[in-house]
Amino acid sequence: RVSLFTAIAPVMGALILGGSLGIVAGFLGGRVNMIIMRTMDVFYAFPSILLAIAISGALGSGIINAVISLTLIFMPPLCRVAETVTTQVRNLDFAAARATPASTFRILRVHILGNVLGPILIYASSLVSVSIIVASGLSFLGLGVSPPEADWGLMLNTLRQSIYVAPVNAALPGVMIFITGICFNLMSDGLRSAMDVKL
Repeated sequence: RVSLFTAIAPVMGALILGGSLGIVAGFLGGRVNMIIMRTMDVFYAFPSILLAIAISGALGSGIINAVISLTLIFMPPLCRVAETVTTQVRNLDFAAARATPASTFRILRVHILGNVLGPILIYASSLVSVSIIVASGLSFLGLGVSPPEADWGLMLNTLRQSIYVAPVNAALPGVMIFITGICFNLMSDGLRSAMDVKL
């Protein structure tokens, strides 16, 4: 339960924050786009795993700090995808909506969001499998979930002492991480097929 929470919650947070920033950047363009996207590019200067370790190390161990660190590393890619699809949709003709006259916020919320939400959700669902691996890695290093909470990464760290005595028990948390990651990847593929969206 804790592993799934630390995998899904950061992606949901990054989807809301990064997706919103990307949509605003893609719709408004110009200087706003430059400020938001250059800020996101700063995160690309560091490998995501090392950035997550650094943020978790600075904040300390714990579920909430792990979720915050993972949210920060997933925001830039989601913001980039949202900005790209919004820039493409922005060129569509919204003359009828503007003639009503609809406000910029209404066009953004009703017309733009309805067209870009599919690709963003599909990409976000593919990040859940990455999130569960990174979250388990943080717990394995002692930077994520702390005892007495049960987490697959923490279990791997605890059971590595008994790998020569009970190798099956030591491998089970890793097997569950693998199976769960595959399931979320299959879900993402199914979602892509259902929406017929090509990224």
